[in-house]
Amino acid sequence: MTDTSPVVRIQPQRHKRVANGHPWVYSNEVVMDGAAKALEPGSIVRFCTHDQNFIGLGSFNPHTLVAGRIFSRELLAVIDAAWLRVRLEAAAALRSKLVAEPYYRLVHAEADGLPGLIIDRFGPHFSVQLNTAGMQKLWPELEAALVELFAPESIILHNESSVRALEGLERSVTQVRGTLNAPIQIRENGLAYFADLVGGQKTGWYFDQRDNHALVARYAAGARVLDLYCHAGGFGLLAAQAGAAEVVSVDSSQSALDLAVRTAAFNRLSPQCQWRRADVFEELERLIAAKEKFGIVVADPPPFVKSRKDVASGARGYRKLAKLAAQVTAKDGLLFIASCSHNMELTAFIEEVARGLSEARRQGRILFTVFAAPDHPVHPHLPESAYLKGLLLQVD
Repeated sequence: MTDTSPVVRIQPQRHKRVANGHPWVYSNEVVMDGAAKALEPGSIVRFCTHDQNFIGLGSFNPHTLVAGRIFSRELLAVIDAAWLRVRLEAAAALRSKLVAEPYYRLVHAEADGLPGLIIDRFGPHFSVQLNTAGMQKLWPELEAALVELFAPESIILHNESSVRALEGLERSVTQVRGTLNAPIQIRENGLAYFADLVGGQKTGWYFDQRDNHALVARYAAGARVLDLYCHAGGFGLLAAQAGAAEVVSVDSSQSALDLAVRTAAFNRLSPQCQWRRADVFEELERLIAAKEKFGIVVADPPPFVKSRKDVASGARGYRKLAKLAAQVTAKDGLLFIASCSHNMELTAFIEEVARGLSEARRQGRILFTVFAAPDHPVHPHLPESAYLKGLLLQVD
């Protein structure tokens, strides 16, 4: 078999990082000659050393900082529907060992050998993000592989990520297979929830917090629980199922609260649940003024740090959130606080939470440091992709 893929060379002495397993090639490492600049974004190319030794096969975009993304280290690989099917089969086999029911992140980009691709599985429904030009270009083959393997009832392309703009791609949400006109029922930790795969946030549900939902619920029996940024009720409703005396859930999104209310009613948890549509910081100030206390407080905010330029302001946001949340946590109660900002490093996050507790004149101890559920694996050469981190603290 003769490989006719274009060749993109890496500059002399700049190949070692990629040759040793890193899945990205940066634009300043590439011999960006006329031929490379002329390649269509997303083209599959052979990456080679300056003296033509093969490194890997992957996608190439001459207009982005991360210009190359390695798909395979095999010289004779062909990136087509059959190749994609093998990768999807491997990802599904791993998830079947990690998660009891087919509600999980099926593909987590580079860690599953499919750079730029996110797929969340909701039983027979699939929510897909194509975040790079390379994966966008492969969509016809990828769709064919998904259909052959899983015979999905519906596929929704959630192509609204800001990363797509960096790749020169349009942003949209499209149903490309089937028709979903209403929220669907999903199962997690033995509880039936409702999720909106079309109009909901991200791909419709946050599978990354699955294990952390269960961790908090473990201590919920008899407790009064405050669930801040509750979304569709992942933390609060499982705590109610576990025997919480009362769960007060706060979110600014009425559509998210509506899903949580529906889940509570379906599972006969409504009597111990309250719902408040409000800005979380404003609601915390109100609760502090009212001298309310909760045995468990959960603060799982959206990303405060969306880019490196936001680190300082985002850090202040986490500090303030920890300060206010600590003030409504009962003595010897539990505070769970999380960050899904990949630019907010764990050590810095812990420092800001500690400063927040000090400003609240509270002390405590970290019981658990947690991350995303294992169906969100991390590529060993991309530790910065471990975006989610959380702390469960006992507060004096």
